[in-house]
Amino acid sequence: MGAADLVAKRVTNVLAPQVLVIVMPPAVGLLAQGWSGAAWGLVASLLCGGVPAAMIAIGVRSGRLDSHHIVDRARRTGPLLAALAAVLVALALLVVVGAPTLLVATVTAMLVALGVTVPITLRWKISFHAAVCAGTVVVLTHVLPAWPTGIAGAAVVALVCWARVRLAHHDWPQVAAGAVVGALTTWATLAAFGLR
Repeated sequence: MGAADLVAKRVTNVLAPQVLVIVMPPAVGLLAQGWSGAAWGLVASLLCGGVPAAMIAIGVRSGRLDSHHIVDRARRTGPLLAALAAVLVALALLVVVGAPTLLVATVTAMLVALGVTVPITLRWKISFHAAVCAGTVVVLTHVLPAWPTGIAGAAVVALVCWARVRLAHHDWPQVAAGAVVGALTTWATLAAFGLR
């Protein structure tokens, strides 16, 4: 394995959807509403990221899944449906307890993105890495300076797309579609919450 492949593998692991979904909500909650927001973000990350990550880990250990990236598209349905259920539970809980609006909108965006990408991946291998990364960038532009965050974030999304193609887990149309779907569904959801 060459140096470029090692970099691609590292990028793929560090910026995996599970990692971003676990790390992003507490960070967004902290930036939006201080430590209480971070606590609600932690609840969201445990449900939205922790539950699916645990199910995937169990699937990998049992041999039902090829890796925590679920390269085999045919094996994605169960973990994705579990993720969808976990996000629904998290969203209901956050709404009931009155979590910060941006956090509720962020979890809603996760639900909307899953609602779009899950049916697509049943027929075509859209990139969840690209979708989650792009959606994360859109959310972060609401809690950090928008232009610098957007520019740096676009570079990170491009790096993730390159890594997925370099490792032959996706082709360029699949990563491009993932990035567009992730960015647009997140932007539209935040806009629907009045967050522009």
